[in-house]
Amino acid sequence: MTRPLILLTLPNLRESDVARMPKLKALCAGGEIAELAPSVPAITCPVQAAMTTGALPRRHGIIGNGIFWREREQVEMWTAPNDAIERPQIWDLLSHAEGGPRSAVWFPMHAKGCEAEYVCTPAPIHNPDGSESLWCYTRPTELYGELRDRLGHFRLDRFWGPMAGIQSSQWIVDSAVLAAQRWQPEFFYIYLPHLDYAAQKTGPESPEATEAVGQLDEQIGRLADGFAAAYTEEPVWLVAGEYVITAVDRVIYPNRMLREAGLLKLKPEASGPGATGASPVAEDTHPSPLPEDVATVIDFRGSQAWAMADHQVAHVFVDGGDPALAARVADLFRGTPGVDEVLVGEERSRYGLDHPRSGEVVLICAPNAWMAYYWWDDESQSPSFARTVDIHRKPGYDPVELFFDPATKSIPLDATLVRGSHGAPPRDASQRTVLLASEPLMFDPLRPERDKPLADTDVFSIVMRHFGLNPEAT
Repeated sequence: MTRPLILLTLPNLRESDVARMPKLKALCAGGEIAELAPSVPAITCPVQAAMTTGALPRRHGIIGNGIFWREREQVEMWTAPNDAIERPQIWDLLSHAEGGPRSAVWFPMHAKGCEAEYVCTPAPIHNPDGSESLWCYTRPTELYGELRDRLGHFRLDRFWGPMAGIQSSQWIVDSAVLAAQRWQPEFFYIYLPHLDYAAQKTGPESPEATEAVGQLDEQIGRLADGFAAAYTEEPVWLVAGEYVITAVDRVIYPNRMLREAGLLKLKPEASGPGATGASPVAEDTHPSPLPEDVATVIDFRGSQAWAMADHQVAHVFVDGGDPALAARVADLFRGTPGVDEVLVGEERSRYGLDHPRSGEVVLICAPNAWMAYYWWDDESQSPSFARTVDIHRKPGYDPVELFFDPATKSIPLDATLVRGSHGAPPRDASQRTVLLASEPLMFDPLRPERDKPLADTDVFSIVMRHFGLNPEAT
């Protein structure tokens, strides 16, 4: 009988951190460890999709933490449901295997609506007045109510933003242990986000980042103890780093550059309850320059090009996919300090980003740089959501949300505050993470060369082989 397998994914797990994590080391003692190279972009949603499908973005379709739905001219950051992933995932394939191993999926992105037997992932209720009510999507549906009654609400403000901290990972651990006690699923995927916060805010080598490693290790110990008690047979553990955060000292503003080149157009920000800057727009009714003190948003329809900035990678969407215009955009960014690669057209296949959802031009930073979504030079033209913790309306990822200012009750508009980022290709060991297993020889079929790093897509193959399935058959 195949033993249960627990897949635990951790952002910013470095080999040097493992040495300071006695509970993680004890969990995987007698097993093995290998370098792990994340796919590009090395950010949350694409890497999680790579691990669970064994494919690159050209096949699974997750090209970033957001998707620009061209047909409705709308950006969707973080909230796309599971059907945005275009390849079968581990739990889909296990459900069709002999004996039907059951799966639990705890907190990875794009989990809403997935076909695992047991699911828990944040899904706040968006109210008509623009406010949110705390909630999680669960399967079975009544599970979140039961978890809330036992553990309290899952607090989104502890999952991301200026108050994010160990409480979110602690709630995930507690709820996962309760699910394991109740159902003992044969495959359990758990995402613990804690190492993401301090490393971005204060830098990967900061005392705060070091403290976070110890805090997370304590939660891993609690998780291991809870699962050992829940299962009658000792589970196999597979612990995968998702990416590594590198120190940054340079910010690039691709939308400002596109605006200065006359390619990006703006419109006044809509107002009123529920208004969003990412809404579809009618014909451009503002051909003349906007007043300097008017809050603006990107006019997706009226722009020839605009960028969805996402950590160290940006997708630049070109009007109509025009190859000549894409070439002009690419030339605009070539030679920009901090931009290592400018990929246009077929060049995107270098990292498997040749998918229709990708921008016609993809920008990739040097390890010490990252890209902010800002398009304004004058703060009076920034949209209302710029100074708020609002991960959905911004057409890009905004780590400045970590720097809430209690005096102004807002976040600053100073992207240079950020001290860590990720997403660029892992060119050396400093950008590679690690994969640990509690059993020996789990990696051997994938390591003809012992010193060659594994890829995040290999996680899928390891899980499939553990359950006696051929990963190549998918």
